[in-house]
Amino acid sequence: MKINTDQKKIDELLDRGVENIFPKREFLAEKLRKGERLTMYLGIDPTGPTLHLGHAINLMRLKRFQDLGHRIILLIGSFTAMIGDPTDKAATRKPLTREQVLENCEKYKEQASLFLNFEGENPAELKFNDEWLGKLNFGEILEIAGHLTVQQLLERDMFEKRMDDGKAIGLHEFLYPLMQGYDSVAMDVDGEIGGNDQTFNMMIGRDLLKSMKNKEKFVLTNRLLVDPTGAKMGKTTGNMITFDDSPTEMFGKIMAWTDGMIVPGFELCTFQGDFQSAEKRLQAGENPRDLKMELAESIVAIYHSSEDAQKAKQNFIDMFSKKETPEEMPEFSLAGKNIVDCLVESGLAKSKSEARRTVEQGGVSVNEIVSTDFELVLSAGDIIKKGKRFFIKIK
Repeated sequence: MKINTDQKKIDELLDRGVENIFPKREFLAEKLRKGERLTMYLGIDPTGPTLHLGHAINLMRLKRFQDLGHRIILLIGSFTAMIGDPTDKAATRKPLTREQVLENCEKYKEQASLFLNFEGENPAELKFNDEWLGKLNFGEILEIAGHLTVQQLLERDMFEKRMDDGKAIGLHEFLYPLMQGYDSVAMDVDGEIGGNDQTFNMMIGRDLLKSMKNKEKFVLTNRLLVDPTGAKMGKTTGNMITFDDSPTEMFGKIMAWTDGMIVPGFELCTFQGDFQSAEKRLQAGENPRDLKMELAESIVAIYHSSEDAQKAKQNFIDMFSKKETPEEMPEFSLAGKNIVDCLVESGLAKSKSEARRTVEQGGVSVNEIVSTDFELVLSAGDIIKKGKRFFIKIK
């Protein structure tokens, strides 16, 4: 397999949206310039039924490695997902069953194919970590654990915070980094990529590979796309954009981003070459709304099509500039249910208490008439609008 050593492409791979490279940037840059064929992987725990924009940032990095001719592996955490990564979790998360895990990852390969090529002369490989983690006996686990120390694992900031708060740390959570780290050993990789929130887990894999196979593994961490509060876009925070979102939903969610997310949005979530121009245009006084619409159109086109992106843009313009109801919107079979249940079951509200509060505050209209009646029963054809940009149709 011929390796592409084009310096411009290597620089983009190592710089665009990159937070850190361990042990250092030059270590990896030299290998890429020499044309060594590297094996690197991205691990995803299937804790939800669809991939989201946070996964896409890492998949785009993996694609760049594949485009240069390197061997790439998309690893599904079919074993680790049953335990759950404790990263950023203030309390022990509920374990998933194997059936739930397998159901969640049914779409992952198809969705990842938007970025990765699983065919051709350099196909991406799909692996599942229960193939090795599920077969380890207790003696083997003890042997692996002997390569780490309790002090190493206690350095994890979220473990420290839980102990300071007097909250429990499950032993299975404590061992999670060991299991994710062993993935690197089992696959004998050269490197791993992931979000900067995964730095601790990925560095444990680097330590294990060094200790068990005397192999120097590189770790490349990507910057995260965060919301105004600094929270990452994801399942837990409830602000994610998923691969399953319709063009209209996706466009509307991006238009709700703050102006401060425009430049990182172009850098992390698009393939646009001159992404720095967005910052220059903002500094020159261009309307952020226009730039955000360009960003939304670019992102929607990646997951759907240019035509769908243009339609979503027009829907948005009609909705806000002309105060019209969009032509396309999600439909839900909720006829005969009250407005509170409809808001919750459609995902427009996270709970019944939130739904009641939104209705009470006049934030919901039915067929363009504001409703404050909790018991209002919806019929087929009714259109619910929440806030300024969320629409659903009852069927």
